[in-house]
Amino acid sequence: MPEKQKTLAKSFSLNGKGLHTGLDVEITFHPAPPDHGILFKRTDLKNSPMVHALAEYVTDTSRGTTIEENEVKVATIEHVMAAMYGMGIDNVLIEINGPEAPILDGSSHMYVQSIEKAGITDQDAPKNHYVVKEKIVYSNEEQGVDLIVYPDDHLSINVLIDYNSKILGNQYAVLNQLSEFPREVSMCRTFVFFHELEMLAKHNLIKGGDLDNAIIILERSVSQEELDRVADLFNKPHIKVKPEGVLNNIDLHFSNEPARHKLLDIIGDLALVGQPIKGKIVATRPGHYANTQLARRIRQEIKKEKSKLQIPKYDPNTPPVFDINQIRQILPHRPPFLLVDKIIQMDENSVVGLKNVTMNEGYFVGHFPVEPIMPGVLQVEAMAQVGGMLVLNSVPDPWNYSTYFLKIDKVKFKDKVIPGDTILFKLELTEPIRRGIVQMYGQAFVGDRLVMEGELTAQILKDKNNEPPVE
Repeated sequence: MPEKQKTLAKSFSLNGKGLHTGLDVEITFHPAPPDHGILFKRTDLKNSPMVHALAEYVTDTSRGTTIEENEVKVATIEHVMAAMYGMGIDNVLIEINGPEAPILDGSSHMYVQSIEKAGITDQDAPKNHYVVKEKIVYSNEEQGVDLIVYPDDHLSINVLIDYNSKILGNQYAVLNQLSEFPREVSMCRTFVFFHELEMLAKHNLIKGGDLDNAIIILERSVSQEELDRVADLFNKPHIKVKPEGVLNNIDLHFSNEPARHKLLDIIGDLALVGQPIKGKIVATRPGHYANTQLARRIRQEIKKEKSKLQIPKYDPNTPPVFDINQIRQILPHRPPFLLVDKIIQMDENSVVGLKNVTMNEGYFVGHFPVEPIMPGVLQVEAMAQVGGMLVLNSVPDPWNYSTYFLKIDKVKFKDKVIPGDTILFKLELTEPIRRGIVQMYGQAFVGDRLVMEGELTAQILKDKNNEPPVE
């Protein structure tokens, strides 16, 4: 029997302070219908706007994971998301009356306990796993960060952390099955080095910080006077240092609790993929930025696989969304370098355009005289122009803007394009457009054949004020 989607059996609420804002926050979890996913609802704002818990909405990872949609933010969500993923919850509506999830004890444990008390119920819909088919990698050589997902039939995670710390040393943590999460990972608290505390406090970053909701690690000898001063900063009783270099206000749950907390963070950040994963994750020196970048790459792979199953259809009897004359009003290109003839579909996130390839194209004279084939570089250019129509149509004065390539990646040519072919170019945004940066996945079809695909990154820049084209 296929595994079922899951939601809560009943609602529950928790209260606490936001780690960085210091605000008192109530967070309430409600059952949600199948295929709803995980959504946050800001009940403190007008009209209670929603924010989807998906990787493309991550906007900050400096001291936790923040998501933002339509200028509405929810911060420090990783422990909440880890509890949802770790307990197998697919669908939940999370109401929150502030900008940041409560830090509670610095782990996911209180969320897990509340989920266990509320109960979990199966839903009448199959759980939609993403099965990793080939290796997916995020690396940063400069920082020694490597996150790799390998194909496997279930989720497992191996984590290695190394902070060049004589106290922490190299720590290793393993999750062999998701069922281990509640008892082996969920109670593992965040950690911070003692020398960071005062700096964070001075920058107003831990207004809700508490010596009881984090493991405080000392890397150097510290006088009792300095310890007392920091304890006073947080309005806590005076504390001492344990032999292992941890403050004596809390006991470790595990000798490798920091590594296990990093594993918890990976689970929380990968929950932003939006569906459970079947794959083996090997992570070296992970952090929120790397975790969420990996989640984005997995999201992109999911979108690509879905897109491959949806070949666009062209009916020449249906009026286009934009004909060639309207295209000329938006794109700056002109013959012989205007390589799109019609736009036949368009919405906020995707576009389909076409080019009719004829023997009259000038490049066929030399490419090739005996066997005319459309050059791959021009196929990519034509695809980019179709994507440009989507992007430039989003501004009121497109003639004042241009799009410029920043990167072309993972381009594959699957089959030849020859005179007489009609190429359909289908492009979808893989990320929301931010700061003028556009990321798209594109495919080119001739009939039912995929002839080319690739990932395009471009930048929208405003040119000098131009008059609207008149032609």
